[in-house]
Amino acid sequence: MPNRKKVLILCTGNSCRSIIAEALINAELNGISADSSGVKASGKVNPNAKKVLEEAGIWDEKYHSKTLDTVIENDYDLVVTVCDNAKETCPVFPKAVKTLHISFEDPDGKAYEAFQDTLEKIREKLLPIIAKELK
Repeated sequence: MPNRKKVLILCTGNSCRSIIAEALINAELNGISADSSGVKASGKVNPNAKKVLEEAGIWDEKYHSKTLDTVIENDYDLVVTVCDNAKETCPVFPKAVKTLHISFEDPDGKAYEAFQDTLEKIREKLLPIIAKELK
């Protein structure tokens, strides 16, 4: 699909929110593909983030915690920061790209229900905004 729009989801650790958002976008938004990255990537996917995506039937082994330098040269139509720290430390991309900030509470260290809640909030709040921005 040559006209596929690309979005980068950026957070601090790239272990929960951004991975969940990446998987949801790839599974549910036609014509849009997502990557995710962390400004200080943790190097691991939170086990509860993986579990919530498995339960939703959208986990893929390709999802992993990535550092910014692995994606900074990619062409994106949109960059979305999903935590305040990432917004404050969001780098300047080599190519001009539109950026949005939509913050979600970090479920890391909380009960599994917090991950389910995060998935639903991202689905309800973030996906419609991205779909509208990248029409």
